[in-house]
Formats: sequence, C-alpha cells, structure tokens
Amino acid sequence: MFKLEPAPKIITFDCYGTLVQWYEVLLHEIAATLAAYRRDEATAPAILDAFSAQGRRLTAEKPHRLYKDILRTGFAAAFREHGLQPDAGEIERIAASPATMGPHPEVPGVLRRLRERYKLAVFTNSDDDLIAPTVARIGVPFDYVITAEQAQAYKPSRQLFEYAYHTMGVTPDETVHVAMGMYWDMKARHELGLRGIWVNRRGEVGNPDWLPYAEVTDLDGVAALLLPG
Repeated sequence: MFKLEPAPKIITFDCYGTLVQWYEVLLHEIAATLAAYRRDEATAPAILDAFSAQGRRLTAEKPHRLYKDILRTGFAAAFREHGLQPDAGEIERIAASPATMGPHPEVPGVLRRLRERYKLAVFTNSDDDLIAPTVARIGVPFDYVITAEQAQAYKPSRQLFEYAYHTMGVTPDETVHVAMGMYWDMKARHELGLRGIWVNRRGEVGNPDWLPYAEVTDLDGVAALLLPG
C-alpha cells in the first residue's frame, strides 16, 4: 500500500524509459543498423538486452566513466555478441540517440500538474551534456537534474542518491522516487528505504525482493497516487 504521508517535498524521477522513449528510440536505431547489414530486425531487442548487461558491468567499474563512453563501448560489444561489427559512425549514431528522445505522450501534462504541489527532480545515469537536450524536450522545468557525472557514480549505487539528497537539502523520507528501472532504481530505492512508484510500461514482472513499491503502467497512474482527490 502506497502512503502519501509524510507528505513529500520532492518527487524524483528516472529519465530514460520512465519519462522519455528510451526503448522505442534505441530499438529503432538498432533495427536501422541491422537492416543495413541485411540482418533480421527482430534481433534488435536481444541486442538492446545485451547492451543492458554490458551497462551493468561498465557502470560498476571504477574510476567513473562518462555515460557516452559506456554507450559506445556497450553497444559495440552487444553487436559483437551477435556477430556484427558496425562501423564507428553507426555506433556513434546509436550512442548519440538519447539526446533525441522525446517524452511519452502523457508525461508533460502530468509533470505540469505535479509541479503545482511538489518540486521535481531527475536522477539519471547520464552525463550533464547528454541529458540536457533530453530534459529540454520534455518541456517542463525541473528543480534539480542530478547526473551520474555529478555524483561520480551510477545507480543503483547509494552514492548517487546520497549525493542527490545532500544537493537538494532534503532527507530521503521527504521524497518519492518514480522509475521504470527495476534493477537500476527499485533495487536502490529498496536498499535505501525510500518510497517508490514503479512505472511498468512494458508489462514486466517485478522483483518481490525489492518491495514495497506501488506499481502503475504510466505517469497517469503516478498522478493518481500523488494527487489524490
């Protein structure tokens, strides 16, 4: 059961997937590369899954690497796993695509409504320059944009969250974290004891080890929980 008390001051959001169309854009870009090599475009989800696995490994490495480097390295490795070696220009096109991602249709309207009651923040596994155009495309101002580059750590590390709360000047119980990522966000949220809302856009199965969290299918469901009545 989701509890709105104590009343939060800041609603924190993951960006990629939660607010903007991460899977849709990347699957399109991967499919375009596969088509150029006359490979079945149905392989695109498997390559994106392989990139996600590479991302878990690369983001855990020290010293901190910029996310744009992880995108390039991770996608090159993911394609190699499937017997392909796209040229540097194709990898760069895919790695640059997060800057082009627009919001899911309901996102701007819901964020505008939430801004009437709460401050809003983004916690993202990204770089400052990579996330800036993506946040701008959402079209709704955020009070804080916290990046892995600033924190020198990637979610699900506690370091990014602790850096964020220090920067924002709030305690964790004065926030609610909203995210699509089960491993990247719900795991960390559980370990930190944060209230959370899982935006399950893809009809996935959640991890019961990381309960409690509320589950919704999009940001309209988030608004129903955070703006009752």
